[in-house]
Amino acid sequence: MPIGSVERDTGLRKDTLRVWERRYGFPRPDRDDHGERIYPAEQVERLRLVKQLIDRGHRPGRLFAASEQELAALCRSASAGVTGEPHPGESLIRRTIDLVKANDIGALRQTLNHAMMRQGLQSFVIDLVVPLNQAVGEAWMNGEFAVFEEHLYTEQLTSLLRQAIGNLPPGGGRPRILLTTVPDEQHALGLLTAEVVLALEGADCISLGTQTPLFDIQMAARAYQADIVALSFSAAFPARRVGPLIKRLRQFLPATVELWAGGAGAQRATQATGAILLASLPAALAALATWRGRRPADH
Repeated sequence: MPIGSVERDTGLRKDTLRVWERRYGFPRPDRDDHGERIYPAEQVERLRLVKQLIDRGHRPGRLFAASEQELAALCRSASAGVTGEPHPGESLIRRTIDLVKANDIGALRQTLNHAMMRQGLQSFVIDLVVPLNQAVGEAWMNGEFAVFEEHLYTEQLTSLLRQAIGNLPPGGGRPRILLTTVPDEQHALGLLTAEVVLALEGADCISLGTQTPLFDIQMAARAYQADIVALSFSAAFPARRVGPLIKRLRQFLPATVELWAGGAGAQRATQATGAILLASLPAALAALATWRGRRPADH
């Protein structure tokens, strides 16, 4: 089917199909003689199942990781009125999304703040904020969120995490980590969550914010005597650009400075030589432990 027919058949918007293709690697359309997308029948059928399950409250990120058999089982369970075992934070994620859509800023702040106090900062970020960010991104892609609502959520969470970082003891331990994003990467939440978990482990974190030119990253690494430069790439950043940017920055940095790259965009990168690719925040903590293990005198 051409993309317009898939849109009519499944109820999924064209831009949603394109975003899923880039973010999750599915669907995987062929191209006709004019270069237009055409979708095999088995992929259209899988998209129908995914749409049915999304309408019942499931999130795309989990569904695309499921096998055909698992998807079919989920559909049978849903049709029979049986629900699977929910994610521990699923109700809180749903409540947060509902509060954003209701424009209830006060309740949104209170909900996030109470969750952080109950869980502790590290668990809050790793176990709740990461899947919550994914859910909000999916809500925007599916048309459930307007752009201003996604921005509202981002601003409220950013404010909360910045305040939490400000309440931590001053940094000073090793390694000294310079955190930023490359030009055209405007998304800062991934960078901020990494800063939280690394600072909690006693690393000396210096954030430059987003969209720092590569030459300025080099100068900052030298000025601050950084041990590590950590970059964040969101799912929206073109995967084909990640590898060349990392290669170029690696050439700028001293050999003694490690280069880390994390986020959904980095996970989809190919030929990103010269950097340690981090698939998750726990992977960043493991990389931190490895760095310290090689330099026992520095901490």
